[in-house]
Amino acid sequence: MKNKFVVSALMIILSIGLIGCSNSSASENEKTLVMGTSADFAPFESRNESGEIVGFDIDLAKYIADELGYNLEIKDMKFDGLIGALQTEKVDMVLAGMSATEKRSQNVDFSTQYNHSGEMFVTNKDANIDSLEQLEGKTVGVQLGTIQEEGAKKIQEKVDFKMKQVDTSSTLIQELKTNRIDVAYMDKAAAKGYIKEQNLGGFEDPTSSSPGMAVAFPKGSDLKEDVNKVLKEMKESGKLEELKKEWLEDLE
Repeated sequence: MKNKFVVSALMIILSIGLIGCSNSSASENEKTLVMGTSADFAPFESRNESGEIVGFDIDLAKYIADELGYNLEIKDMKFDGLIGALQTEKVDMVLAGMSATEKRSQNVDFSTQYNHSGEMFVTNKDANIDSLEQLEGKTVGVQLGTIQEEGAKKIQEKVDFKMKQVDTSSTLIQELKTNRIDVAYMDKAAAKGYIKEQNLGGFEDPTSSSPGMAVAFPKGSDLKEDVNKVLKEMKESGKLEELKKEWLEDLE
C-alpha cells in the first residue's frame, strides 16, 4: 500500500513538472513585435489620463500584431530618435504619424501609406494670421525631425520668418500660448485637435504636398511585406476606414 502511494505521488510530481515545462516552452515561443512611437501626437498616439498610450496608430499596430501572431511591445521615445532606433534595431517598426519622405527612405523602409493629413499653421485666436504672407517677420515653431521642419525650411525660401525647433508637439502649443512663438506648424489632424480643444485659430498650408503616413522598418526587414499584406486586407475589408472614423472623423 505504501509503495502504491509513493508511485502515485511520483506520478503527480512528474505531471506537474511536465506542465511547468510546457508552459515555459510556450512562453519562450511567443513572438514579440517591438514598436517605437512618440506618444505626444494625438490623435495618433498620446497618453490618456491613466498614462496608457492610445490613438489611431496604436490601434492599428495592435491589429497588425494580432493578425501576424505577435505580442505587441510599445517603446515611447522622442520623435527625432525613432529613425536611429530602427537603424540600431532597438525596435522592429515605427508607427508615429511618420511621413514616408524620400530623405527618410534612404535610411529606413516604409510600408504602403495608411493615412494622409496634410499640414496646418496654428495660431492664437486673436492673432489675425491667416496666410503665408503674414508669416513675414514672425516666429514659427516646428517639432524636431518632422516633415513640418523640412517644409518650413522650404517656405522660408519665399517668406522671411524665424524658425524655432522644439522636442514635442505639446511643447509647440505651450510655446504658442505663452507667446514665445507666433505660429505652430504641424500635421493637420493633430492641429485640428489642438484648435478644437484649446480654442485656437489656424489655416491650412496651401503649398502642402507631403507624402502620407506609413509604417517604418529597418532596411531590408522581412516584416515590411507581411505588414503590407495586412494593410491591404484592412483597406479591402473596411477595417482601416473604421479606425479612421473612430479616431479622425471629428477632425476632418
